Amino acid sequence: MSETTINEILTSIQLRKQLKLVVDSGSTKTTWMLLNEKRSTITSSGINPIRDNEENVTKAVARARGDLERQVKEDGLAEFLPNEVTHIHYYGAGCIPPYSTTVKRILQRLYPNALVTVESDMMGAAIALCGHNEGIACILGTGSNSCLFNGQSIVAQTPALGYILGDEGSGASLGKRLVGDVLKGQLPKKLQEAFLEETKLTQSEIINRVYRQPLPNLFLASLTGFLSQHIKEECIHALVVDDFRRFIARNITPYNRPDLPVNFVGGITASFENELREALKLEQKKMGRIVVRPIYGMADYWSA
Repeated sequence: MSETTINEILTSIQLRKQLKLVVDSGSTKTTWMLLNEKRSTITSSGINPIRDNEENVTKAVARARGDLERQVKEDGLAEFLPNEVTHIHYYGAGCIPPYSTTVKRILQRLYPNALVTVESDMMGAAIALCGHNEGIACILGTGSNSCLFNGQSIVAQTPALGYILGDEGSGASLGKRLVGDVLKGQLPKKLQEAFLEETKLTQSEIINRVYRQPLPNLFLASLTGFLSQHIKEECIHALVVDDFRRFIARNITPYNRPDLPVNFVGGITASFENELREALKLEQKKMGRIVVRPIYGMADYWSA
């Protein structure tokens, strides 16, 4: 038997001894990565225990478990059994006490032999961006958040406050400003007409979606596609940069650590990287890392 084959067998045995599952969960989607030989990965629906009741969270976790079992087979590996998972590191939106205990209870029920830890999505972003180093970590997605991280724990955090009171720089905030400018006639007429034509929305439909339908933050965030498509328009560019500057001034500056780079994860970051860099420069902050899929950083952290 070759040395390579022996090493592969030893690696497989070690992985079997400690089979870890890392989860990056947002309100829109959830990524599950099993730290096996191929890092089997699936994406499922978003989970937020503040928004979702226990029954819906249970269904979402159970569906994801089934999808993960099928993915392991597609990866050509030995059958995946949930009771073989020894550790689960779950980082999720809305995972603050007492809501985090609901998620932990469900995971322990569906993965009976696992040691389960459930922490906030902010903590997940921090370890994905900073690893074991000190830094400022930010999330710019449907919502926004930030923290000062010392390499092991969050030592300071400006409250996000949600899309009504805060969430500057987020998809919901950008969408809210966009529809406000459209409906109040603050954009050039050609852009107002383009928005209504491309989105097929009317004023009454927008009001209904925001004030009468569930999940208005997701609806508002969905409108950022229009901003991305028209970012070369001066007024659209200015709107996006200004909202990022508000995020930095209200959330990052209070940490009083101009020496540290500012790191980002989230879909909004990926869509408007140039505007984000411009805003940081104007606010005299250092750009750090931008990570599109934080699950890989989380996996590296727990694989070390």
